[in-house]
Amino acid sequence: MRQRTTLLLIAALAVTGCQKKASGQTVAVVNDEEITAAELNDAMAGDATLTGVDPKQARASELQKLIDRKLLVQQARKDGFDKSPEFINRQRRLTDDLLIQMMVSKKVNTKELPSAAEISQFEAAHPGVFANREVWTLQQILYPLPQNAEVTKKLNDAKTLDEVAQILTSAHVQFQRATRKIDSASMPQQIYAQIAKLQPGEPFIAPGPGKAIANVITERQAAPVAGEQARAAAANGIRSNEAATLLQDRVKSLRGTAKIEYQPGFEPPKK
Repeated sequence: MRQRTTLLLIAALAVTGCQKKASGQTVAVVNDEEITAAELNDAMAGDATLTGVDPKQARASELQKLIDRKLLVQQARKDGFDKSPEFINRQRRLTDDLLIQMMVSKKVNTKELPSAAEISQFEAAHPGVFANREVWTLQQILYPLPQNAEVTKKLNDAKTLDEVAQILTSAHVQFQRATRKIDSASMPQQIYAQIAKLQPGEPFIAPGPGKAIANVITERQAAPVAGEQARAAAANGIRSNEAATLLQDRVKSLRGTAKIEYQPGFEPPKK
């Protein structure tokens, strides 16, 4: 009996010793899973809703969010979602993206900041984002891509949106009308340059998978970006371009030395 009591006491002490405590760098423990001060600070830094909130109140609010998150994650694990093939594949993809992002960020952030001349050159090369930025109001016609090549040619040659509607009606193609606004800063520079040259009322067609949208700009509202705001945006744009170039160059270099094998039928098409 004495031996059995001793073993139980040892087991109880072992369990007690393994229990985590909310002390030091551990700000909370949720079902024996720690939330650290670093985790809390990182969550607060990424929560824009806490801007201007009293720091003590913000910390308490963010900690409750983290606790709720931990509880949901723990339940998801109990339900076995972390063992599903879908989770494993998506987790692998997220890990890959994070590793690539960190590698690129380190390379780009260690480079010198863009010079004033580089920033000015970038602004001049992207007028739709800076000096000539506009918010456009578009009248649109949404329609499925016609199967008849002759109809497609007529649509591409149309001079007005009403002419587009007439061509579609004659071809018995159903369509819908819509109105939307678009910021010229959100458009690729090459596309912006083409659209900016259009005559008033001249339509442009944006094709997509299985459908297309004919558009006409009915209103242009100037919204230029200048000064410090423009310089900051230009610097970010230069950094983004540097990151894209770095990735392209790195992939090209790695492919030159990598050993890649394909299962029959999965090879890339020959050039």
